[in-house]
This record gives sequence, C-alpha cells and structure tokens, in this order.
Amino acid sequence: MGYIGQSLRRVEDARFLTGQGRYVADLAAPGALHMAVLRSPHAHARILSVDISGAQAALVLTAAELAGIGPLPCPANIGVPLALAERPILAEGIVHHVGQAVAFVFAETPEAARDAAEAIIVDYDTLPAVTGPHAALADGAPQLHAAIPGNLAFTWQKGDAAATQAAIAGAAHVVRLALANQRVTCAPIEPRAALATPNGTLHVNGQAVHGMRRQLAQSLGVPEAELRLVVPDVGGGFGVKNVPFAEHVGLLLGAKRLGRPVRWVAEQAEDFAASAHGRAYHSDSVLALDAAGRFLALQVEAVAELGAFASPNGPACPTNSAGTAFGGGYAIPAIHARVVGAYANTAPIEAYRGAGKPEANHITEMLIEAAGRQTGIPAAELRARNLIGSYPHTTAMSMTIADGQFPANLAAAELAADRPGFAARRAEAAARGKLRGLGVACFMETARGAFGEWARLSVADGRVELALGTHSNGQGHETSMPQIAADQLGLPPDVFDYVQGDTDRIAKGGGHGGARSLHQGGRALVEAAAALIEAARPEAARLLQSPPESLQFAEGRFTAPAGASVALLDMTVSAEAEHDSGLCTFPHGGQVAEVEIDPDTGEVTLCRYIACDDYGTLVNPLLTEGQLQGGLAQGIGQALLERIAYDADGQLLSATFMDYCLPRAMDLPMIEVRFQPGSPASVNPLGVKGVGQAGCISAPQAVMAAVLDALAERGVRELDMPATPEAVWKALQTK
Repeated sequence: MGYIGQSLRRVEDARFLTGQGRYVADLAAPGALHMAVLRSPHAHARILSVDISGAQAALVLTAAELAGIGPLPCPANIGVPLALAERPILAEGIVHHVGQAVAFVFAETPEAARDAAEAIIVDYDTLPAVTGPHAALADGAPQLHAAIPGNLAFTWQKGDAAATQAAIAGAAHVVRLALANQRVTCAPIEPRAALATPNGTLHVNGQAVHGMRRQLAQSLGVPEAELRLVVPDVGGGFGVKNVPFAEHVGLLLGAKRLGRPVRWVAEQAEDFAASAHGRAYHSDSVLALDAAGRFLALQVEAVAELGAFASPNGPACPTNSAGTAFGGGYAIPAIHARVVGAYANTAPIEAYRGAGKPEANHITEMLIEAAGRQTGIPAAELRARNLIGSYPHTTAMSMTIADGQFPANLAAAELAADRPGFAARRAEAAARGKLRGLGVACFMETARGAFGEWARLSVADGRVELALGTHSNGQGHETSMPQIAADQLGLPPDVFDYVQGDTDRIAKGGGHGGARSLHQGGRALVEAAAALIEAARPEAARLLQSPPESLQFAEGRFTAPAGASVALLDMTVSAEAEHDSGLCTFPHGGQVAEVEIDPDTGEVTLCRYIACDDYGTLVNPLLTEGQLQGGLAQGIGQALLERIAYDADGQLLSATFMDYCLPRAMDLPMIEVRFQPGSPASVNPLGVKGVGQAGCISAPQAVMAAVLDALAERGVRELDMPATPEAVWKALQTK
C-alpha cells in the first residue's frame, strides 16, 4: 500500500508522552563537571582587570587562557563586501553587549559553578552604548569595532533601480509606508545545552551538526575529524540552534583540559540575553500602481540590525533570504531593494523561523493594505488583480516559480472569510462596545535551505537503517521519513530505524533549516531507495537464478519471470545517494484573521484564523497541519505580543518571560487549516513544498490587517507590531 498521504501518528510521541525522551540534560555522564558563564552586565565597556582568585572552581578560563582559539566564524556570502565582526569566544578587552561571555567556570555542581562565577571580580570602564540601528549609523555614534567605521556592516542591493524609479515616477498612485519588524527571540521550550567529553564529542541540541562541527573546528584550530557532534532529542530550535556558540567551544576546551565530561544547560535568562535574536528589520517602502490598481513597482529601503557581532546566518537573513521573497506572489514588473546592515550594542541577530521571508512578505502585504486605503480600491481586489496566474513565472528578483495556484488560494481564503456576513458580526461587536476587524492576506515562501542532501539505506537482519543528513528538532521526521522510504520500497514503516544528527554515522548533510527537510532530504531518500533496489538486484538475480534485468521489484520483493521471488529484507545490502539541488519550492496561500478590540483597554482578541494554503504533496497531512499551526502561533505571537526591548544604555528590558510575552492556548482560537490541493512542486520527485516556516511568514500580516481594519473605525491607519494593549490604546488616544 502507499504510505505517502497517510496521517500516521508520530511514532516518537510514545517516548515523549511517557517521559522517555532524552535531551541533553538527561544524558548520563558519570563524573561530569558543570560549566557556568560569567557574563557582562554592561552593553559596552573596557575590561580593565579580571580577578579570579576568589573563584573556587576546577578551572576558570578567560580570554587570556584562549591563545590560539579563534572567534566563531561567519561564513555568510551575501554577494557584496561584508565588514565582519566575528563573535569572540570570550570578551577580549571590550564587552559589546549585555550577556556577552567573559569567563567560563568549571565546577562539580551547577550551583558551585555559578557561585564561583559570581566570585570573579571584573573591573569595567563603561563606554557609551548605542542600541538602535539608525542611531548606530548616525554621525558621531559610539563605535563598536575599530576596523568597521560608522558601524556599517554592508550595503546590499538587488533588482533594477532605474526601472523601479521610472515606474514610480510615472505611476498614478504611489504608496509609502515605514514599518518596523521588531526584534524577537526564538524561545524554544528547551534552552541551549551541550555535553562535551574529553575525546572531542559534543552532545548538543543543534539543528545542523555538520555545519556546526566545521565552524567549531575552525575556531579551535583542529581538523573536523577530531570532533564528533551528536544530537539527542531536541525541544525546539526555530533557528537559534542552527549555529555554534561560544559556550560550545568552552565545553570542548574544558573537557579536554580537565579530562572529564562537562555539561552546560542554559538558564532561560541566558538565552534571552546571550544567544541570538531574530527579525529586527526597519523599512521605508514604496508601492507604485497604475490607475486600474495594477502593481508597477516595489522599492524597499531597509536598515537591518546585526547586533554586536555577525552571527553565521545573520547577514544573509535580511539580504539574500529576504531578497528572494520581495513582492511575494504578485506579478510586479520592477523591484529594487537596498539594505544596509548596522552593528550595535545588542545581542547578535540570527535566523529565526522564516529568516528574511517574514519581513519581505510583511512589507508587501502591508503596502497593499495601505494602497487599498489610499486608492479606494479594496485590498482584496488589488491582490486578486495582481497575483501571479501563469507558470513558469520569473519574478523581478530573478526567482523562477515553476508552479502554483495563487489566485485559487486567495479565492478560497476570501470565501472562508465570509465578507457578506462580516457586517453583521461587526455590528454585533459594536453593540458590546468592541471594534471588530477582518484581515485577508497572502504569503509566498522561497523554501530551500542549504543546497543538496545525502541519504543512506542499509538492509540487515530484516530491518532497514535510514540515515539522513537532515534531522528533526520536533517536526516528526522519525515518522515522515520512514513513510517516504516505505512508499518507495513497498515495505511497512515500522521496519525502518531512523538515524540522524551524528557526524560519525551521517557522512554529510545540511541539517534542518529553511523548510528544507522534505524537499532536499526527501529527494535524497527517494534516490537512495532507487539506488538500494539496484544495489540489491545482482544478489537477487543470483538467488533467483535469473538475469538481473528480468527481475521486477514491487512490494519489497524481487520477482523472476517464472514467479519465484525473494524479499529485500532477507538480504544484506546498502546504498546511498546525494544531490546538490539549489532549487526552491514556493509554499503559498491566503489566510484569514478576525479580531475584536476593546477600545477602553486596547486588548486585542483573535476570534478566527483560517489558512487556505498550498504545500504540494502532503506526505503526512496530520504532521503538516501541526507544523503549520505551530508556525502560525509564533507568527501570531509576533503580531500581538512579542518584542525584545533594550533601553538607551543597552540594558535588556525583556530579559525573562515576565517581560516577554508568548501566546498561550487561551490567546489563540481554534486554528483552521484548509489545504489547497492540485499544485505539487515540480522541482523534486515527491512534489512536496516546505511547511516548517510558513506560519511565521504568513500570520503577522493577516493579523495586522485585521487589527488595522478594526482600528480604521476610529481613524487609526498605521500601527507597528506588536499590537499590544498598550500600543493599541495609545494609538486610539491620538484620534
């Protein structure tokens, strides 16, 4: 039977729900020491001296003890010169943001390590700090790095500037909009954690272990082969666990020098201050339209925050990644984007679920909302008139969309929105003193992640080992990947043993990130299954005494013309496959949000949310829906609640969950998902499109369109995320 398309329940949930999951904190490590990190309380300061004499610990490492250890490399290639400020393992003479690591302390217990860290005395000479990106680029701003004048990391451009300017100059309507896509944090339920052993093994809750190993080896100055990275169960990643951190280097050094395992599990406040944040994108954009509402041009001028240092994926998110998605699924003839990157005294920016695509889609959709208000042509009509309708279509940003159904998805969303009935719903809310708003918005993701992927299938003793270079941090790969292999080989899914996240057992791989696992990993798996069949064919021919080319393979068996057969599971055989595809898939859809606002308090209640989206072939619809709902919850959280905030001196104001609000179950309605079939991707053999990031990309603009629709009753036309009660109430007071 075919397994692709079946909503099989996740096999891994049995251990998670019964407490049998094994995370870094659960791993047995007899005799393990514990590491604590002394962190800077200042955003910008010189280190005059470090006195470790009072620290009762097995080992204390400061920058002085790290001779020969390099910074964490940033391999980003954004196509233009990049002034790199790479993140040092420990602060070297100057600290550049609150939470930066100053010393590693190793002791017998976590408590002893923390006490020893607190006993270290550091003499700081505070320096002026700068936190906002525009302020960081201003004349006379405090300078973070001597070799980077003006705190300017890069100036990146893409598109046709001349054609865009000409179209704007001749347009009937020109819509201008300033937007701040606020700094947020990934906040996985399991903070960063790792366990190092003296032989160079690092058990880490990571997402892309081969890339992490390569960067750690560069920092340590050792061959990659001397390090082994192993990933146990992971309690969420969302981007922050894609890259190595200074703590990983500290653990490896401590374990080697002390000859004992060393464990570190971050406290939540450490992750808020010292890991990495996402988004932080400030844009001034223009949409030009003709008299009939046809889009002529899109221009984006943006300033991207990088934080104090360039994290490995940080420079690529606001540039190359966002650049693929400007204009969304609309046929816009001319687009030009110019983005400058700024260093400031804040935590570095890293990939966060969507990584540039949420920012690009938000700009496009909010401009369309503003265009509807300015031109008098309803935003719904503007979308319908301008969506891509024929394929292949090459966008003004040089992306070729081979297949899609953009107008059909929007039509499905509009039908689900029930505009004819909205007037009655709005009137009923008004009778209760509430403002009600309806938002319908589109999204398009450019899903790919790292190029290519590797897979291996090995048959022995009646079982099949499935090894894959991408790996899960909660998505359900132990269920979906065996479904694919089972479908290809005609075997039941329960004969597969899934292997992931171990650089000794996985030859290579791009890990998870960029909604790439099914698109890239699934293709490698399909090719490995075909290779396995061919690798087994000679042995099957010998056993059946029949020419290899005469054998038919189906339902897990080779069958000779005379009818005799042999089962694949009765053989011992292995095969692997690798591809280097750089092609994208284009998940897209239309989504509906409906809100009510209490004008007396500014509180926003999300009443309805419906997603009408196209993800191509659904390997497991149940898992797909769960992935989408999780992403939508995060996107809704950004729209309504979440913001990382610093004060003018660089102190983190949102340092814990007391000050950083995540959506709870009671903040969300039942999220309805209506998959739109009929448009499988043509760029991979499964026809799949990535779903892991889609909710974060799509929800912010749908929710904000609904909020602005409600506020329009009181004359409020613009509002940045997050639409917190305070922000909404203040906006209402100005009208």
